[in-house]
Amino acid sequence: MNAVLTTAVSGLAAQAKRLEVSASNVVNVHSKSVRPGDTPQAGDFVPHKVALTSVAGGGVRAKAVPVDPPSVQVYEPGAPDADAEGFAARPNVDLATEFVTQLDAKRSYQANLKLIEVQDELLGDLLDVVS
Repeated sequence: MNAVLTTAVSGLAAQAKRLEVSASNVVNVHSKSVRPGDTPQAGDFVPHKVALTSVAGGGVRAKAVPVDPPSVQVYEPGAPDADAEGFAARPNVDLATEFVTQLDAKRSYQANLKLIEVQDELLGDLLDVVS
């Protein structure tokens, strides 16, 4: 596979990972989260973000890393996991940021697909010229 396709395919995988992580954060925005200073227990949701790093030779690698801090204190006195003062730990997820992340990942995914299409057309034209 040539460098252009390798770069585009790694970009597709990275954007898919961004969408996956963001969707998980959105779905779990009201889930129980770990309190600051505590260790996560079963049922606690820890939100993630995606770190993108360049790969030698072209392309990108996507890795999900936990958000720090993983939770924020929200006043929910009726929540089953609320403390004596009525505060509950909820995932540190901003829905507006997640929406923008999803839109950006979608557009980046489309751009990488277009790159593959153009590369395919150019290779086809090259073969027509050579033959």
